[in-house]
Amino acid sequence: MYTWHWEQIPQYYPLIAAAAARTVQISLVSIVLGSVLGGAAGLCRVQPFRPLRFVAASYVELLRNIPLMLVLYLIYFGAGAFLPVSPFWASVVGLSVFEGAYVAEIVRAGIESIDRGQMEAARSLGMTYLQSMRHVIVPQAVRRTLPPLTGQFVSLIKDSSLASLVSYEELMLVGRQINSRIFSPFEVFLTIGAIYFSICLALSLLSRWQESRLVRS
Repeated sequence: MYTWHWEQIPQYYPLIAAAAARTVQISLVSIVLGSVLGGAAGLCRVQPFRPLRFVAASYVELLRNIPLMLVLYLIYFGAGAFLPVSPFWASVVGLSVFEGAYVAEIVRAGIESIDRGQMEAARSLGMTYLQSMRHVIVPQAVRRTLPPLTGQFVSLIKDSSLASLVSYEELMLVGRQINSRIFSPFEVFLTIGAIYFSICLALSLLSRWQESRLVRS
């Protein structure tokens, strides 16, 4: 019969808190970089210049059809053989490049969901293609893409647990280290799971608040 030892966990709170801070750090940096990369790729997929569309589509299809673990290994062990890469930047670059492909598809779908008459109306008023995208199409697409983007960002936070594969001391790696000392897997990993849940829930609530603001505006 399993014996619970919750009294052993509090002594590791400082270690767990530091790991949680590192998890939030790589997640936030990756969300920002992944959003920039994915947004650019998504816009490239809907613009009229065919070679640019092909490059963006190739990037999206490649990254969406290989595992994140492989991306992290290629950056940390592959690229690291030529240029030393820290676990932090290997994790950030891997997460950003990988999640950017999914963000690109969300952005593309959001833009293409806007009725084509919107673009035609904007162009008939004398706007250029870029002006039409900036002032007419993109603002409407943002409202539609916010919910799926939030889901993708929550997924990124959970995917950050794979950063432990390149020796970055985020929550999962620290959890395993603690468990190897006290051999209380349920207590340790339930605590780690509660922290992941809290972080993801906070992001979801923030997104719902922002979405309600956009609806009212």
